[in-house]
Amino acid sequence: MKAEDRVFCAIDTTDLNYALSLGKSLKGLVGGLKIGKEFFTANGPDGVKQITALGMPVFLDLKFHDIPNTVEGAIRAAARTGCFMTTIHASGGGAMIRAAIDAKQCNMPMILAVTVLTSLAENELKSIGIKDPLERHVVTLAKLARDNGADGIVASSHEIIRLRAELGKECVLVVPGIRPNWAATNDQKRTMTPAEAVAAGADFLVIGRPITQAKVPAKAATRIAAEIEAIN
Repeated sequence: MKAEDRVFCAIDTTDLNYALSLGKSLKGLVGGLKIGKEFFTANGPDGVKQITALGMPVFLDLKFHDIPNTVEGAIRAAARTGCFMTTIHASGGGAMIRAAIDAKQCNMPMILAVTVLTSLAENELKSIGIKDPLERHVVTLAKLARDNGADGIVASSHEIIRLRAELGKECVLVVPGIRPNWAATNDQKRTMTPAEAVAAGADFLVIGRPITQAKVPAKAATRIAAEIEAIN
């Protein structure tokens, strides 16, 4: 896989025209675009379809977490947007995960299970009643997702090596919270550089503000791809 193909640029905005313009400027420089709740709430499925029409893979990150029947319907609707990947919460349980897998259309979109949000630290897990250490909890949720058919896992870069050991090479690992050394960490508490994450075993990286808030986003994306390429 080419270095740039590993990167999905997170576009967190309500402005459809801005998202389309940014997407066009990054075509060929990143592997795809990630859009989430902020964009979807403002623009809905039609907005997602306009992003997919740019001809780049789209990661629709809506983190579905509901009763199995509701999630099954949501995944069917997501599939109609043409997205490449979408997310569910592994903590929704096995039946919910299986319902999401059953709803895929022609094996698309890929269903990724979110383990623990990268904004959560260990002490915050304890505050919501989770007694296991953070990494153990991530592995528990990841195995639950794999055993119920999820295509891949979304997890912090700091769990990549452990997850590779537990899940094997076939499981797709998508890693948010990626920050180059020259970018601010912002609200992400568990971060790693792009090159470090790929070297550890990540398949795809989600990178937002280091690209979108750069003076020239295309140059930032090119710089990130070069840093990844340098480790090969």
